Amino acid sequence: MSDTKTIKVEHGYGGLWYIGWLFTVALAQLSFGKALLALLIWPWYLGLAVG
Repeated sequence: MSDTKTIKVEHGYGGLWYIGWLFTVALAQLSFGKALLALLIWPWYLGLAVG
């Protein structure tokens, strides 16, 4: 009897998220420091908005 568990990883949305982040940084004309800060804050903000 085998109790192995399978983990399925979706790869399609990571690239889409990255493209969206780059578009947002370019559209807002953020500096490098603000772009890194946006990288940390954007997923948290989206999680709050969706949840």
